[in-house]
Order: sequence, then C-alpha cells, then structure tokens
Amino acid sequence: MPAEAPAAPAASAQPSPPAPRRTGRFTGRQWLRALAGAVGLVLLAAVVVLVTRWFVSFEAVRDFLVTYPGETPLPEGAPVGLPAWLAWQHFFNMFLIVLIIRSGWQVRTQTRRPAMWVRNNTAPFKTKGAPKRITLTLWSHFAFDALWLLNGIIFVVLLFATGQWMRVVPTSWDVFPNAASAALQYLSLDWPTENGWVNYNSLQLLAYFTTIFIAAPLAALTGIRMSGAWPAKATRLNTLYPVELARAIHFPVMLYFVLFIFVHVVLVLSTGALRNLNHMYGGQDAVNWTGFWIFAASLIVVVGGVLAARPLVLAPIAGLMGKVGR
Repeated sequence: MPAEAPAAPAASAQPSPPAPRRTGRFTGRQWLRALAGAVGLVLLAAVVVLVTRWFVSFEAVRDFLVTYPGETPLPEGAPVGLPAWLAWQHFFNMFLIVLIIRSGWQVRTQTRRPAMWVRNNTAPFKTKGAPKRITLTLWSHFAFDALWLLNGIIFVVLLFATGQWMRVVPTSWDVFPNAASAALQYLSLDWPTENGWVNYNSLQLLAYFTTIFIAAPLAALTGIRMSGAWPAKATRLNTLYPVELARAIHFPVMLYFVLFIFVHVVLVLSTGALRNLNHMYGGQDAVNWTGFWIFAASLIVVVGGVLAARPLVLAPIAGLMGKVGR
C-alpha cells in the first residue's frame, strides 16, 4: 500500500491589519481628499470668475447688461418694505426647515432604530387592522412637516392678502433676461445693486418663486405620498403616482433647499449684512445692529430646538398622539 501523505501544516493565522489612524471622525487620507476637493472648488470658482469677466468684456454683452440691468419693475401699487409678519414667518420657516432637514437625514441614515410610535387606533382615526408602527424619528419628521406646511399656508395667504406676492411672482417675461444679467454680474463679482427693501433683482425673484411655489409644494406632495396618511388601497391613484416616483423627487428637493439656504445665507452676509438682516428681522431699511441681534437670538433658538429634538424630549410629545415603545 502507498505511504500516507503527510498532513499539510496548518496555515498560520494572519494578523488583521491595524485600523487606520483617525483624526476626529476621518482618516488622514479622507482629510486629504476633503482638502483636495476644497482646493479644487476654489480653483474652479476662480476659473468661472475669470471666464465670466472675459465674457462680459465683449461689447455685445455690455450692451445686454445695459438693456437688462438685472431687475424688472414691480406692478403698480406694489408694497414697499417688509412687514413684521414676514419677519416672523421667516423665523418660523428657518426654525422648522432646519429640523425637517435634520430629521429627514436621520431617517435616511439611521442604523440603530430608536423608539417606535404607533397612533391610537381610535375614532376618528380608527382603521381596519393594526395601525402602522413607525420610528420616533420618522414621527418627528412628519410632525415638523405638518407645522412647516401650516406655516407655509399662512404665509401664502398673507402674501396674497397684503400684495407682497408682487415681489416674488414674475409679472413680465423680461424677468428671464434680467435674471441672466444678474447671474453674469454675480459670477463676474461685479454684483448687482442690492435693494431688497424695495425690489429684488430678477435672479432673486425667480429663486424665491421657485422655492415658494415649486419646491415647497413638491416637498409636501412627495412627503404625503410616502407617509402613512396616503390611502394604500387607492389602486388607480397609486398607479398614477407610485411611491417610487415620490422617493425619487423628495430627496433632490431636500438637496435643493440645502443649496438655496447656503446661497441665501452667503449672499445675505456678503451684500451688506447689517442692512439685509434689518430687512428680514428688524423691519427697517437702516444700517444698524438691531436686525443682527434679533438674528443672533433666533439662531440660539434654532440651535436649542436642534438640541432638544431628541427621543427624551420627543417621546412625551409623541405619546400625546399615540403610543411610544420598543
């Protein structure tokens, strides 16, 4: 009989490679990538500015900027200035949109499920079968959405009741070439004259119109489609408006709001911060510190709201409308 083959030596256990060293939440390589990305964005911005300044040096483009200075006249009888209710609406909208974006991002990225919430299955909300359970985070997102939607409805009603709509709704086709003119002026760093107390430039007007009358309704309609309030048995309606479509729209709309807020804040602070903050918070067309301090106080309230929006605080509130548990 042939000799038995010797047993193969056991493979030595390979030690696992050491975890990469982190500085804060990121590794050194990740920080370098972030730095390279930031430098790339700065260089890209510089190139855009230089190309735009070269472009506006042409006589035809200069004539275009003269013909369309970046602002369209308001309709006859348009109000001047910003009333106090608009300042309050601005604050409530800022407060709620920050909480909505934060809770929405948590819903999208949360790996450890927090407490669950289920509404009371009682009249007038009684339904067949057990009510659907959702996370406390998702409940808070829906709750902030509902308050934001209520605030938005009040805002739109007051907008049309007081004539302020004329400042944020285009009333002439000239708004488009004037918006292009304003964009060229911004990109060339030869910024258009700011006079938001009387009239926004056409690019601002289109941005506010898009945010109020397009992005906000899209956020609401897609959010309602994904919520438990949507009728699950409405077969034909669900075929015409599938939940996959709502999900595909809802997240990009959130990104639009983040971009709008970033650009809005940058322009407010870089085109005459004290005067702009007085317009939005102080209710006056003046350069003093009144609006700034009101704005600073509002930021403290927003930060307090973000810190308070945690299960320890949210659970008792959610418990008033249903049951909170694991």
